[in-house]
Amino acid sequence: MKTNFKTLTIWITGASSGLGEALALQFAKQGATLILSGRNREKLEAVKSQCKNSNTHVIVDFDILDEQQTKEAYLSAKSQLAAQGQAVKIDWLINNAGVSQRSLIMDTTEEVERKLMEIDYFAQTRLTRLVLPDMIAKGGGKIVMVSSVAGLLGTQYRGAYGAAKAAIHMWANSLRAELSDKQITVATIFPGFIQTQVSINALTGDGSTQGTMDEATDKGLTAKAFAKQTVKALACGEEYIIVAGQKEKLATLVNRLSPSKLYKIIRGVKVT
Repeated sequence: MKTNFKTLTIWITGASSGLGEALALQFAKQGATLILSGRNREKLEAVKSQCKNSNTHVIVDFDILDEQQTKEAYLSAKSQLAAQGQAVKIDWLINNAGVSQRSLIMDTTEEVERKLMEIDYFAQTRLTRLVLPDMIAKGGGKIVMVSSVAGLLGTQYRGAYGAAKAAIHMWANSLRAELSDKQITVATIFPGFIQTQVSINALTGDGSTQGTMDEATDKGLTAKAFAKQTVKALACGEEYIIVAGQKEKLATLVNRLSPSKLYKIIRGVKVT
């Protein structure tokens, strides 16, 4: 069944840049009404202005790590939709907000590991639980988790990040099973190397940001290509979506067939 985006209201977290921005532009192009969220209102306004039918979209700027702000953001989103005369509903939730890591496990403090888990796991599950009751009450919807190929393959310099992304993947699997009779679909996206600021903003062992672009990230898929592939897959009802280059896709295949062979390869590859 073809998805009619013109009838959908889609909430995208981490929408001020990178994957979130690219997804916003692509969903808007398809005619969806968007709720754009992140911490920087000015950047969100800039993304909104680039979206088709920009006057129909709403912005909620808040810190996704703050439980109270998250609750207030949800109420604000619904009140803004009502003020614009639109249906007060959220059909799809795209849990995209997150931060990456570039540090060896032995060089990473527990505080940094906890921060990665708070951002990449707990913040996502908290918002999902907040949105689900209304979504179930209206008769259905879609929850989308943005995991990572790093959540499928353990590699150097991404220990806690990979763990958090693996956790959100497993949580999504359980949620899918639990809500199968509630008309709620759950999809997980596994991006590989995508040309964004992810490596520049990645946390190092002491919690500071790396500040530089990885070569692999710089040579990855464009964010626009990622968004096109992702939106198409979601529209087709896919639930397990790997959006990556051929090498990353091959690595996930080898991992399924022979994990030991994959890790022999990984140990011999320079990973940054």
